[in-house]
Amino acid sequence: MKNIKINNWQYTFSKLWRYLSKQKVLLFLVTLLVFVSSGLSLLGPYLLGFTIDQFLLYNKGDESYYLIFFLISIYIAQSIFLFSQNYLMIGIAQNTVTAIRNDFFNHIQGLPLRFFQQTKQGDLMSRLTNDIENISRTLNSAFIQVLTSVVTIIGTFILMIWLSPLLTLITLTIVPVMYFGMRWITNRTKRFFKLQQRDLGEMNALIEEIFSGQEIIKSFSKENDMIEEFNQKNLALKYSSYWAQTYTGFIPKLMNMLNNVGFALIIGVGALFAFNNYAGVTVGIIVTFTTYARQFTRPLNDLANQFNLLLSAFAGAERVFVIMEENHENIDSENSTDLPPIKGHVLFDHATFSYTADEVVLKDINLAVSPGQKVAIVGPTGAGKTTLTNLLSKFYPLENGHIYIDGMNLNEVNQASIRKQIGYVLQDTFLFQSTIMENIRYGRLNASDEEVIEAAIKARADDFIKKLPERYQTMLDARGTNISFGQRQLISIARTILSEPNLLVLDEATSNIDTLTEKKIKAGLDYLMYNKTSFIIAHRLNTVKDADLIIVLKEGKIIEKGTHDQLLAQGGYYASMYKTQTINEVLTS
Repeated sequence: MKNIKINNWQYTFSKLWRYLSKQKVLLFLVTLLVFVSSGLSLLGPYLLGFTIDQFLLYNKGDESYYLIFFLISIYIAQSIFLFSQNYLMIGIAQNTVTAIRNDFFNHIQGLPLRFFQQTKQGDLMSRLTNDIENISRTLNSAFIQVLTSVVTIIGTFILMIWLSPLLTLITLTIVPVMYFGMRWITNRTKRFFKLQQRDLGEMNALIEEIFSGQEIIKSFSKENDMIEEFNQKNLALKYSSYWAQTYTGFIPKLMNMLNNVGFALIIGVGALFAFNNYAGVTVGIIVTFTTYARQFTRPLNDLANQFNLLLSAFAGAERVFVIMEENHENIDSENSTDLPPIKGHVLFDHATFSYTADEVVLKDINLAVSPGQKVAIVGPTGAGKTTLTNLLSKFYPLENGHIYIDGMNLNEVNQASIRKQIGYVLQDTFLFQSTIMENIRYGRLNASDEEVIEAAIKARADDFIKKLPERYQTMLDARGTNISFGQRQLISIARTILSEPNLLVLDEATSNIDTLTEKKIKAGLDYLMYNKTSFIIAHRLNTVKDADLIIVLKEGKIIEKGTHDQLLAQGGYYASMYKTQTINEVLTS
């Protein structure tokens, strides 16, 4: 994952602005409404003080009634403008985060398989939900609040200077204390908000693993260990959140204290000036000034609070944008062409691949496969069997050598045109939380119900489906856990049959299956593999005895190749593996 610094706020703001700038007209309208509503909020206190002086000093009660009516009208108009600007800003915020969420989700769809193998699913989910929602909450209020605060502070300061420079000077005495106090607090909240977002992502990743791995956890009686690990993550989140919120909580306490001190100074000194008729200070000016003082310090308080929200949102936004900076899976050349319908001739020519520079997984693989051949790939765990078949689909870029299908170099072929022609039946079958009908239809989304049922019949899945209460409309649980492993495998085969692939990869498709179900799966696979080039990854050698070609991988190299009988006759590594498995099956039967 790219190492973009978390404290790179300029980078994050520029990325956010790319989304916000798409709504410039609405932003301009919101800005205009903010200026108008802020202006009305400044006019209100001035008219209030002026009205009081009209009563007390000039005894102009009749004129004051008009001023009161005008004052009420101003506050009503201000409320309307406030509602309008908030309404528009909510729309801008929701449009922005919707676009970010769409772009984030679309972007990760194009990331290479390696990225998902190296990234925790729960952490990705946290970025897609919690972090983006954090941006939404902040945008809903931050833009208006910050702009309003800036306009109010500047406007209030100008009016305060105009009304009474001396009282303004007294009000400003608390500003340096506010500044240094806020700086001390925000320097600490910034760090803890980052830790809070990180700890939240780690805990979500752990929760996802625990929920998806319940069968393994319970099988090994690791519930208490999982509880302990969760408690550790939860405790880490507790402390980072505690200190983030604690330091944030200092802000309103500090601001309230300084506000009260400022009010006391204004009222005390202002009363003294008014009593002695000094510097033109009147009761109305004191009332206006106390309101302005509140309007002057409250935006500072609001800015401080918004700054903490912005820190939290920026921490989440950077976690999102870091993923969006990941390079897409782009192993197609600029002049890549579509692969014509596969006939089935496959050639590995000195193919070499490694996940990291220090670990070569496949070394100088040379293999020629004829159309319609069944090729079994066997060998110890970690030999590179699955990696070899993944290279056929261009899941990873080949480092050295070439792979050809029907004479076409895969480096010059569009990966999408390859993948839509290759069918996979894996050991770990993934089914969606939907009906059986829709899970099979996933192989070809425009297939009719009749075509889906026909594929199920060919896969030998129709027998068990018809016995279910709702048949093909039976709703499957997440990952299909409400049906057996063998039944899930039959549905997977039906899905692959429906996709009408031209080349097949079977990765331990019949492992851990009872004998009766294995016969059904084998019948479905036989139909699927008929007259198609097929690569079969297997640990149980009895299942690949009838393969046209068996290759033995060890430490990333092909050490033997031939038919079952030929390899037994050689008396090499394959013969030793087969003999060992046969003895173990006899002993365990």
